[in-house]
Amino acid sequence: MSWLSKKSSFKAPKGVLIYFLGFYVLIQFVWWAFMLVELNTEIYTLKLEMLSVSELAGPEQLIQKAELDQKLTLRIWMVLGEGAVFVFILLLGFWAVRRSIAKELNLAEQQKNFLLSVTHELKSPLAAIKLQLQTLNTRELPEEKKLQLYKRALADTDRLENLVENLLLVNKVESGGLPLNKEKVNFSELLTSQIRTTYSKELEDGRLKTTIQDGIEAEIDKMAIQSIVINLIDNAIKYGAGSQVTVEISVSGTDSIEFLVADQGEGIPNSEKKKVFDRFYRRGNEDVRQTKGTGIGLYLVKLLVEKHDGTITIQDNKPSGAKFSVMLPRA
Repeated sequence: MSWLSKKSSFKAPKGVLIYFLGFYVLIQFVWWAFMLVELNTEIYTLKLEMLSVSELAGPEQLIQKAELDQKLTLRIWMVLGEGAVFVFILLLGFWAVRRSIAKELNLAEQQKNFLLSVTHELKSPLAAIKLQLQTLNTRELPEEKKLQLYKRALADTDRLENLVENLLLVNKVESGGLPLNKEKVNFSELLTSQIRTTYSKELEDGRLKTTIQDGIEAEIDKMAIQSIVINLIDNAIKYGAGSQVTVEISVSGTDSIEFLVADQGEGIPNSEKKKVFDRFYRRGNEDVRQTKGTGIGLYLVKLLVEKHDGTITIQDNKPSGAKFSVMLPRA
């Protein structure tokens, strides 16, 4: 029984079949080329024997032998030339198929991680809200305790709302159904107000520090910029390992605005710096992950920044951590 279970659980490594098929086709081609060369050599030998017993004079035999030698050489080169082209096309096709399969496997893994993370992100606040409402419904509590439970339930509701809004926003941006409503605004005042409203607790206890240059104007979509700011700051708080997160807004050069969000956490390896902007991408194994998230926050940020004709890059925040730099055009 144990042997059967081991046998049924055995899985061939990914990509083994395509390597085997490619190797088989290549061996078959080499054999085909060898047989063609052998056939041409046999034909050449047979014609040479016929020429040697013919009644042609010596000079004529030499001329025809030279012609046979030339034809044999041309045919061998033709086989080798066609073979080289065939091998090149075979290897190119093999590379394209292998790359496509690897891309599909990677996408399937990311979608699996996304489903696991979304399930967790939905389940946790729903369970918390249910527990808080059940507590309010079944127990006589002091007003202060009731108010505390109401605030927690509202916070969990906001968390659910933000998750759903991000999912809908990604879908709208990808489908082209989100035209930006750009208007000239005071960028400094907008972000100062939003950060104070959303992160008042973090500002009070010193986990969030802002340095915002006054009077910066930009032509932006307010809702899109708010989504960019919230996602970047939430990401820095989440992966900052309790360290202080700094936010800076300043004018860069004469025609650009630089928005920086930096943490002092573990940081992001160079090999991961481009991948973190991919849809559904999250580092590590979703089954044992401790941090919250769905892998669409930074992907959404990149989409919205590009919609504003801006760029986003990741830098190392020395001595530790990561620094996200968003460059936007000034009004």
